[in-house]
Amino acid sequence: MSYVHPYQDAGFVLQYLVHFDQLCTDAGLDEINLELALSVLEEAGKVGSEILAPLNRAGDAEGARLDGGDVIPSPGFREAYDQFAAGGWLSLRVAEAFGGQNLPNALSTAVNEIWHSANMAFALCPMLSQGAMESIAHHAAPALQAAYLPGMASGEWTGTMNLTEPDAGSDLAAVKTRAVPEGDHYRISGQKIFITWGDHSMTPNIVHLVLARLPDAPPGVKGISLFIVPKFLVGGNGEPGARNGVRCLSLEHKLGIHGSPTCVMEFEQAVGYLVGEANQGLPYMFTMMNHARQTVGLQGLAISERAYQQARQYARERLQGTRRDGSRIPIIQHPDVRRMLMTMKSGIEAMRALALVAAAEIDRTHYATDPAQKARHAARVELLTPVVKGWLTEMAQELTSLGIQIHGGMGYIEETGAAQHYRDARILTIYEGTTGIQALDFIGRKMLADQGAALALLLDEILETRDEFSTVFAGTLAAEQLELALNAGQAARQWVLDNSTTDKALSATVCVHFLLLFGYLCGGWLLAKGALQAKALLDTGAGDTDFLQAKLISMHCYQEQLLPRTQACLAAIRAGSTHVMAMPEDRF
Repeated sequence: MSYVHPYQDAGFVLQYLVHFDQLCTDAGLDEINLELALSVLEEAGKVGSEILAPLNRAGDAEGARLDGGDVIPSPGFREAYDQFAAGGWLSLRVAEAFGGQNLPNALSTAVNEIWHSANMAFALCPMLSQGAMESIAHHAAPALQAAYLPGMASGEWTGTMNLTEPDAGSDLAAVKTRAVPEGDHYRISGQKIFITWGDHSMTPNIVHLVLARLPDAPPGVKGISLFIVPKFLVGGNGEPGARNGVRCLSLEHKLGIHGSPTCVMEFEQAVGYLVGEANQGLPYMFTMMNHARQTVGLQGLAISERAYQQARQYARERLQGTRRDGSRIPIIQHPDVRRMLMTMKSGIEAMRALALVAAAEIDRTHYATDPAQKARHAARVELLTPVVKGWLTEMAQELTSLGIQIHGGMGYIEETGAAQHYRDARILTIYEGTTGIQALDFIGRKMLADQGAALALLLDEILETRDEFSTVFAGTLAAEQLELALNAGQAARQWVLDNSTTDKALSATVCVHFLLLFGYLCGGWLLAKGALQAKALLDTGAGDTDFLQAKLISMHCYQEQLLPRTQACLAAIRAGSTHVMAMPEDRF
């Protein structure tokens, strides 16, 4: 099935929710504005629809394979990557000093949605490269930056993240990979698993970021260091030379994203270079992980959009039922199919709004010069990142499943392609930290740690929108539901603060409900803000009337159909941990 980038909605979010021109002005990016951003999105949309999307089904049917120690990419991927790199798409966020374009993260995020909708398995490769560049740019010594960033920014080389080990899983304190000093470098030995695009033949070099322990490292996460380990050693001329001691042992056989090689990697006395200071690897890696977590949330949006476009087209074409005059009825006219399509459409618009608004907070953190402003934006990034990662990917499970349901029995048949989106989406709630891990982070490090201060500021902003929304949309169910959802968010915050000290298992038991509540609430808040803008434009006769009226319908549908879920989340939070934890283990 074809893919067309939802250019108009992305532009609406950038203009009216992100306030892109103001963001660029505040950042001192005088040559960047919304007009440029829309041009970039238009060109990216062409690449996505014309080059990447046609390879999506082929990548699923014939995934990457291991042949004689070499990882062979899916058909057409190498040629597509060459075009992708030649277009400069890997360098959007990179500093100009390393050959990058220094564009805002909000724009880069909007562009990345296109890649992941068009071909998520392919897009994982540049996604990992972008994250690796973030860590190197923030933490590596200037010499290492000069040696590796230009090749990665140009797309000539790719990057990876090597955290997980067979005995460690998400418990990074259990990392066993060793790093032994040897002159100006280290020798890295160990095994890593689940390494996305850990090996391939699309580029002449791959730059691995690897967590490992020095011989005298303290135990636990405080003893982890971060190393650059190239597949091929880089010579004095900057070109790849001798093969390093790193190889792919095997490829995982997965439920989805078959076009993305997920590797078991072995490091055997491989030459590595320390990034930053010893035993600071985890904080350094979190630079990459936070980037990856927001991007994985974006993947939830992207794959949902792809599933929605296919379901919408099928619903228009599939005839089911006959009128009295003998004419057939397309299923898009059936109310239950409409319900499912509107759940997908309104949910996706809320997800897109949250993903781009959260991405813009990274920009505001980066460019802020006032320490208080920088701290406030940084706190908002920390607060929203687990919500973006957790809620968007959980929504993707529901929305891609609805895509199959709209197809009926044909959705269960692989030939229609609907099942691929569902299978591809299933990893999103797992990698880069499961939903449970995101929720523990959200309720613990991001809420309880500051006694709910950062969350209170977010709720205050939602309250301001609620006040305006209640006036403009007075008497509507949408206004009523936003009020109830905001009350639920405020009540949930206070309830957890009041009860977490007496119920020791409370936060870990209710954290997923807590995260989902704020995901639904943030989605409703941002759709309300967008609806206020759309209504103002309609009142003045500005803008695309059909598009703006559709935005209002989507908002009403979301507030009426999805926002009430906050009440169920609140009820589950108030239930506490008692009966969840009461069952003896031998009775499960």
